[in-house]
Amino acid sequence: MTDAQETAADTTLRTTGGAPPDDVDSAPIPLLEPREGMPPVVADAEALASVVAAFAAGTGPVAVDAERASGYRYGQRAYLVQLRREGAGTALIDPVGCPDLSALGEAIGDAEWVLHAATQDLPCLREIGMTPARLFDTELAGRLAGFARVGLGAMVENVLGYALEKGHSAVDWSTRPLPEPWLRYAALDVELLVDLRDALEEELDRQGKLEWARQEFDAIASAPPAPPRKDPWRRTSGMHKVRRRRQMAVVRELWTARDHIAQRRDVSPGKVLGDAAIVEAALSVPPNVHALAALPGFGHRMSRKQLEQWMAAVDRAKALPDAELPQPGQPLTGPPPPRAWADKDPVAAARLSAARTAVSELAERLTMPQENLITPDTVRRLCWEPPKPATPEAVAEVLSAHGARAWQVEQVTPVLVKALTEASA
Repeated sequence: MTDAQETAADTTLRTTGGAPPDDVDSAPIPLLEPREGMPPVVADAEALASVVAAFAAGTGPVAVDAERASGYRYGQRAYLVQLRREGAGTALIDPVGCPDLSALGEAIGDAEWVLHAATQDLPCLREIGMTPARLFDTELAGRLAGFARVGLGAMVENVLGYALEKGHSAVDWSTRPLPEPWLRYAALDVELLVDLRDALEEELDRQGKLEWARQEFDAIASAPPAPPRKDPWRRTSGMHKVRRRRQMAVVRELWTARDHIAQRRDVSPGKVLGDAAIVEAALSVPPNVHALAALPGFGHRMSRKQLEQWMAAVDRAKALPDAELPQPGQPLTGPPPPRAWADKDPVAAARLSAARTAVSELAERLTMPQENLITPDTVRRLCWEPPKPATPEAVAEVLSAHGARAWQVEQVTPVLVKALTEASA
């Protein structure tokens, strides 16, 4: 039993959904300092070597977290990495001073890594040489266990009875030197992560869901990095207002120019030019710099040179031949949007309605979100082109082909077979 578990021995695991048992004081215990005190920030090779040796000699799972500077810097690189392991204590590592953490990744490579919302941190950890072979995701565990609030602070409070410090999650972690209160917040984020993991494992086992969780964790750990997004400019906020191809070209040129500038300056693209300004320029297609400057998002405190670079992007879009203009929308690789099903294929629409109801009812019985039981996209693809006949074996094969884990296939196949059969009768 760890120190935190001993301290909280009289605050047993809180009930699923976040409500404490009747015999537990509901006031959480503030967690103000790391139990061994604040560790120094590791920012050079010598200090990193000591951390690598300490964590290699440690035992048990390793709590891992990373802080990014989303909204401040370009990309999603890590600006602080926090780790904790029994026998090694807590380490705070500066990836700016130590950009290659592959030796540390190897030192803890055989251990189970405990992360909260692992898919958010894994990409930036991979960039610095850290990739887990095994992991436990406390956020996903909370979802599978049926907790209504699965943020780290809420989980630590509801499960262990401690209150984590709040307020520094959205700060600019590229700041140097990092302020002491931020570092304390970061250290406390991994302070109880292994304790939370142990309590959630016990709860999942009690609910008969531990094997399900292990399959989910294995899928995350073995998943390849996501491929680059195609036509990322199409995700510009407000893009739904842009309907003409020439206007779409303006969005594309402005988005691309902004991205190059943001990458060169290492700042968030939104700090260079807002999405709303890009859409305004696309809708009006201004004839000159003066007209561009009159649009929202361009005139206020923007230099003539800046206005000219944005106008050059607009001019490039205006000069494109029709054959090079972007097409409206992206080619569909799956079924059409559900709202169109009733017109295109009323029987398929009936199948989808029945399947959604069946999945919703099953998720409620299992006390977990529908999207964790089976992805909505998988259900849509099955209902648009169901196997004929829709036998349990055939449906299971389709679900597996779309990436459903074995436990998901086992749980949803019976209800989906019934829904498909009854809707098509």
